[in-house]
Amino acid sequence: MNIAVVGTGYVGLVTGTCFAETGNQVTCIDINREKVERMQRGEIPIYEPHLENLFARNISQGRLTFTTRLEEGVRDAKIIFLALPTPPGEDGSADLTHVLDVAGQLGKILHDLNDYKIVVNKSTVPVGTAEKVREVIQKNCSVEFDVVSNPEFLREGFAVDDFMKPDRVVIGTRSEKAKKIMTELYAPFVRQGNPVYFMDERSSELTKYAANAFLATKISFMNEIASLCEKTGANVDAIRIGIGADERIGKRFLFAGIGYGGSCFPKDVLAMIKIGEQAGYDFKILKSVVGINEQQRKSLVAKIKTHYGNKLKGKKAAIWGLAFKPDTDDIREAPALYIIDELLKEGVTVSAFDPEAAKNVKQLMGDKVTYGKDEYEVLQDADFLVIATEWALFRTPDFERIASSMKSKTIFDGRNLYDLKQMDELGFYYNSVGREIIEN
Repeated sequence: MNIAVVGTGYVGLVTGTCFAETGNQVTCIDINREKVERMQRGEIPIYEPHLENLFARNISQGRLTFTTRLEEGVRDAKIIFLALPTPPGEDGSADLTHVLDVAGQLGKILHDLNDYKIVVNKSTVPVGTAEKVREVIQKNCSVEFDVVSNPEFLREGFAVDDFMKPDRVVIGTRSEKAKKIMTELYAPFVRQGNPVYFMDERSSELTKYAANAFLATKISFMNEIASLCEKTGANVDAIRIGIGADERIGKRFLFAGIGYGGSCFPKDVLAMIKIGEQAGYDFKILKSVVGINEQQRKSLVAKIKTHYGNKLKGKKAAIWGLAFKPDTDDIREAPALYIIDELLKEGVTVSAFDPEAAKNVKQLMGDKVTYGKDEYEVLQDADFLVIATEWALFRTPDFERIASSMKSKTIFDGRNLYDLKQMDELGFYYNSVGREIIEN
């Protein structure tokens, strides 16, 4: 099947590459000429485990191509995916400018091509967007077409596996013709019996927001429990295990830490609050989720200030982890950035390491921060270490090397990576989230 994907950000590139991997002919379209030229040379613009090999293979075998020209990209496509950015506006609502601009261009193109096509919203969009896209296209188009909602449920760091073996596929359409074609498209991905759910477009659009908002709520709830643990002497890790065994709750998204970040949860929760406001509904739970997360991502700084009696000027901090989560170079809304900003305000010198995201932070913050070639280089003469991202290489470090490099054996762990008993035996001051403080 011939497919076009408009937008080559995180979602668009994964979508296009994975569809090509199952034998489809895919053209990815982007207005950024430099980016397109890089991809045409086989250079992948994002870091995502396992994506690079699929990307290279499908380019070399001619199934994955790139262009800056919308008309050229969609000419032969039966299905056109819109994977465009929907950033939050000043009021928190999703900005549909890019989606509707492309829809406007597609109207005339589809009319001139005079051939039935399906336009699919892959972007995370507010309720009613499919109708808006249809209306915009219809202004310049009198030929038959369908607009379908097909939200993505990709986890950064696991996106290829999530796409190739989805838990479920959600498709919003009331068109039997579109339903048949979309069923054929997704058949290779659900051979093991995972469901494809068809529903109306509005329900499909809201399903995406509801999923992300619920997961963000689980994270903020556990961070509230962690705060209570710190006041009562309970251990949040033990509680996580205890409640996660309940199949009604489940084990995932119960880890306490320094808050959620990334490209989805922050903007999608705000957008859902705005959707509620526009519908005359006050989403009290989600407003609390946002407030808790804003507080949590700076919580380690408060602990650091307390430990040093609010005298941080002249101290040196080592930061392990800059991405909002491991196995990605995405720093959007990363808790590490908020921690660094607060430390810099206090006159702290910051040296940081991340195996993938350092280059992105350097573009953002420049020489306000120094960057190490590995996790140990940044420890040299540091007064304390902050762990902000749970990369696998941080889980079993050389603690003797840590101790010999730093001025003092002091760790503030925002991801609860280490065993309390081990930290005590090694003689570290160890302050984590929702657990006992180890003081040596």
